[in-house]
Amino acid sequence: MRKALIVGGTGFVGAHLQRLMLREFAVTATGHESDIRDRDQMRDLVTRIEPDVVMNLASITTVRESFASADGTYRIGFLGTLNLLIALRESGFKGRMLNVSSSEIYGHPQGTELPLTEKSLVRPMSPYAVSKSATEQLCYQWSQSEQFEIITARPFTHIGPGQSDRFAISNFSKQIAEIMLGRRQPIIRVGNLETTRDLTDVRDVAGAYRILLTKGRNGEVYNVCSGKEVSMGAVLGQLIERAKIDIRIKKDKSLVRDAEQRRLCGSYSKLNKETGWEPRVPLEKTLEDTVSQWLEQIK
Repeated sequence: MRKALIVGGTGFVGAHLQRLMLREFAVTATGHESDIRDRDQMRDLVTRIEPDVVMNLASITTVRESFASADGTYRIGFLGTLNLLIALRESGFKGRMLNVSSSEIYGHPQGTELPLTEKSLVRPMSPYAVSKSATEQLCYQWSQSEQFEIITARPFTHIGPGQSDRFAISNFSKQIAEIMLGRRQPIIRVGNLETTRDLTDVRDVAGAYRILLTKGRNGEVYNVCSGKEVSMGAVLGQLIERAKIDIRIKKDKSLVRDAEQRRLCGSYSKLNKETGWEPRVPLEKTLEDTVSQWLEQIK
């Protein structure tokens, strides 16, 4: 059986990706026990696994965290990816690697610039976004100069069951689950509800990553998104409506993010045209599954 290595593959997306990849590959997924900042560890890992395909999901996970530790963000993102690339080259790797970037690199687009395509301006507004943008360039260079292929996925906001409550929609879902179970008062604390996002179910995102390993073109970047713009207020409204409980919304300034994108919507036309991928899980299903997961976990 062919072997797949998912670096940083034990988190939210990685867990879903593992389940998908296990249908075709013997999968090794690394977490905090394997430090991408350590070149020797990466060399030993690649030598031991001898993967046929590699996916690099290792990253600081939030914009807020990247401002608190810019140095750490670059060491994990850019320099960590370089360590992995060097380890692959030294092992004689001849397969394909997927690099996972982020829509954060687009910065604060104007409404007239939406929907964003892979040719839209890149204007990173955080250490996290700078790290992702720089890593894209690093991976493009290696895709052209080395003996293995690299494809970059540029996912927009992805949500679904299993996501940490550090992220807004999962946090909303957890609060609602706690209210439904009588664990808290019917009040939800929120940040800015006027921002809009392009939301994709994590299971669709995992599917996009998998298909890009097969059908993506070497050196190319692909948006992974739904192509739909929805406000955070509208999402919260759907969640409250499903709960069928009278819930009061309370704004909390501490939940408003620095350098936050106000509007975001992408186009997945390139990904669809070249691979056939399209989002399949409707937002309503994603929200239902996320609340259900929190209900089970809290119980």
